[in-house]
Amino acid sequence: MEDFENDIRNCIKVLQQGGVILYPTDTIWGIGCDAMNAVAAEKIFAVKQRPKNKSMIVLLADARDVLQYVAAPHPDIIAIIESFDKPTTVIYENALDFPENVVNRDGSIAIRVTTDPFCKTLIKRFRKPIISTSANISGQPASTIFKMINNAIVNSVDYVVKYRQDDDAVHAPSRLVRIMEDGGIEVLRG
Repeated sequence: MEDFENDIRNCIKVLQQGGVILYPTDTIWGIGCDAMNAVAAEKIFAVKQRPKNKSMIVLLADARDVLQYVAAPHPDIIAIIESFDKPTTVIYENALDFPENVVNRDGSIAIRVTTDPFCKTLIKRFRKPIISTSANISGQPASTIFKMINNAIVNSVDYVVKYRQDDDAVHAPSRLVRIMEDGGIEVLRG
């Protein structure tokens, strides 16, 4: 638990300074920053060597937080999110207040409400959403456990979380969905 608290404090300090972190999520290891900081988001594109036209996922701590960052979500969005039985990223139309380089060109945003204790604690204490993109060079396989992460990534970020580095449990990337007008779910990725 000591690593957990130290990592949370160190992550918040780095995020507040516009830095980039490498951290465990409810799915795979991620690279993250303050989702409201365009300069920090640019750093992630550089670390990943990722084309700027590819959008990234944003993590929130609670389902109700979606209402603050998305214009006109489905009326039952909180109940829909709370019904998910596995990590699910939802693509929403009409993102609010995010920097241009975090939002997709069509104005949509991919948001996952995390259930992971580390991520939830980090976001609640930071009081802002954070970016979560897979910890890999763009085009290479995603790193499901810490030992798989390319040293180029580890050496390019401002802080590497120690918590869960020894975890060998392999998790899949989140399911990616779009919520239809009738409340139905269109699965875009598994």
